[in-house]
Amino acid sequence: MSIFLVTFVVMLVVVFIMAIGVMFGRRAIKGSCGGGMSKAECVCVEKCDKRKKLDAEAQLNKG
Repeated sequence: MSIFLVTFVVMLVVVFIMAIGVMFGRRAIKGSCGGGMSKAECVCVEKCDKRKKLDAEAQLNKG
């Protein structure tokens, strides 16, 4: 039981520290779609605004 409590407290501390980092202006925590090697790994339904803008600029530069 003590191992469970220690693990639980450690996980709470880690989540709390990540939340503090996000609140103080650090970049948000990204999911797997942020930089996967293969597009097949991404399970996102819709692209974010930044990705849409980058794709639109790439299309303009192509032709």
